[in-house]
Amino acid sequence: MLSSMEQTAIGPSGDRSRTDRRTLKEPFGRLDTSSPERERYATQCRLAPGDVWEDPVAGHRVGLLDATAPEHVARLFRGSAAASDTGDRAALVVNDPPYNIELGGEKSRLLGKTTLTEYLSFSKYWLENTIPFLEPDAHLYIWLGADVNNGFQPLPDFMVLMREYPELTPRNYITLRNQRGYGTQKNWMWVRQELLHYTRGNPPFTVVYTDIPRILRGYYKDIGGTRTDNAARSKSETIRPGNVWVDIQQVFYRMRENVPGAYAQKPVKAIRRIIETSSKPGQTVLDLFSHSGTTLIAGELSGRRVFTMDVDPVFVELTIRRLEHLRATGETGWQCENPFRENGVY
Repeated sequence: MLSSMEQTAIGPSGDRSRTDRRTLKEPFGRLDTSSPERERYATQCRLAPGDVWEDPVAGHRVGLLDATAPEHVARLFRGSAAASDTGDRAALVVNDPPYNIELGGEKSRLLGKTTLTEYLSFSKYWLENTIPFLEPDAHLYIWLGADVNNGFQPLPDFMVLMREYPELTPRNYITLRNQRGYGTQKNWMWVRQELLHYTRGNPPFTVVYTDIPRILRGYYKDIGGTRTDNAARSKSETIRPGNVWVDIQQVFYRMRENVPGAYAQKPVKAIRRIIETSSKPGQTVLDLFSHSGTTLIAGELSGRRVFTMDVDPVFVELTIRRLEHLRATGETGWQCENPFRENGVY
């Protein structure tokens, strides 16, 4: 079996060599930058601004919509701006908004950095468009970044902003281990992504377990006159995830779930963990920033209905294609293959 760092270009038939696996690269660069490839793929997008695609199989909805426009979020739910006028609400929201962090060397209007005031105003828009469509008891997760070159913004500023919404209670601050490259000799290596967890009301939480074997012992407690340790009292041979996730590999081009060009892609395993702890089968999950469509894929695999949207037509098209690709092949991504190849665009 290949290690996590060796999961590469072997397809379902397993017919590619180790040399091929090491030399294959993605078919194009970032899709969130201005490039000739992006312009070509934009012509293959099936939705026009304001359109919503509805999945005839599971009822998922994907929209080419703007999270800062209340009428657009309402359109995703097929109703008016008042949630009471619709039959749908979300039991779980998983949002991965832009982080307002400038990427070194990348020049694109799609990667622009605003002032902190403008970024917080943007955040208030999408937050206030989300709250009316939450179940009375619901979970809200937000991925965020921190710019070390600018006072760690916007992470602490966003956390302070959330205090303006007393109906949303902070529950946890989660770190996902995210290793990229080898770091620098002048600083600690950056290996984290931040995930904030809030709740509305008192939603249920289902305990899940990692793949990490239960090997450590300790924390003794007397039960019925017998002293037991935490391993003896555990319900599983593996350990529960805490608020530091070290067992999930960040997606990169050698992994089967990779979506070429989607450099902000989150691992399916991470989103499935959120969905399976914080919602029940059949419930609706909302994601206002679809990007590579990971929330849609994780919801499909977990038996949840996902409503998702993005303001970028290329990522909306990738989201729909990724679901279709999963159903046709069983694969959660394309690895190094071109997602637009079936339409004859290279």
